[in-house]
Amino acid sequence: MEVPEELPEGSDPALTAFFQYYAKRARHPRAVNFVSSWTATMPVSFWNFPLMTNIKEVSPRPILLIAGENAHSRYYSEDVYKEADEPKELVIVPRADHVDLYDNMDKIPFGKLEQFFKENLK
Repeated sequence: MEVPEELPEGSDPALTAFFQYYAKRARHPRAVNFVSSWTATMPVSFWNFPLMTNIKEVSPRPILLIAGENAHSRYYSEDVYKEADEPKELVIVPRADHVDLYDNMDKIPFGKLEQFFKENLK
């Protein structure tokens, strides 16, 4: 299956964001994260993994969650934050969607990442 050149007008915002990233900005014929490049080696089993099952195993280690204000997946970071023990921090990046945080250098909170790693990787 090949991805269309353009999406229909009025497409879902999450679909549009992913299309702009995967089909336009980051498209490469050998990329494993592109529809035409998926193979039997892809970690499909992770898509069916109950990610919250082990949250208590991860926390109380320090957790930094970062989500875009307009990300369709923001709810997941908020859910993890609610379930995790301290120390934890949730950063919501204004005017960012899910894929903005992949490669939009103006929206990625590098200062927050640097602070987190300096404080917690001793």
